[in-house]
Amino acid sequence: MTTDEGVHQHIADLVAEEKSLRDQLASGEITPGEEHTRLNALEVQLDQAWDLLRQRKALRETGGSPDDASERSPSVVENYLE
Repeated sequence: MTTDEGVHQHIADLVAEEKSLRDQLASGEITPGEEHTRLNALEVQLDQAWDLLRQRKALRETGGSPDDASERSPSVVENYLE
């Protein structure tokens, strides 16, 4: 995920996985608990990816290198204040 396009592709892959999980639940392949656990993990990964894109954009807009952006830990991205 070293480019904006790479991050966008990662996001698309995670969204596809979300849909797959919902389909698996609907067809009885996984339990609601399994879906819930995996969806929570995907949500964190999505938050991290969107945060990385925002960092890259901010660096670009302020004259920095977007390559200096780095993925932040789940504990950081999940505790932002709105």
